[in-house]
Amino acid sequence: MDAKLLEILVCPVCKGPLTYVKSQQELICKADRLAFAIKDGIPVMLQVEARELDVLEEVQ
Repeated sequence: MDAKLLEILVCPVCKGPLTYVKSQQELICKADRLAFAIKDGIPVMLQVEARELDVLEEVQ
């Protein structure tokens, strides 16, 4: 993931910051407990495509 792109991307739901999880190729919104996939180097920033994080799943 390009560092400059990470600086400007925000959660499409709450406009909050995102955390990049390289091992899972996801951008995580801790506030909304959503994980946005990165496919072929492109973040998929659609709420309907986001994975909901389990309550027990640790958010880094």
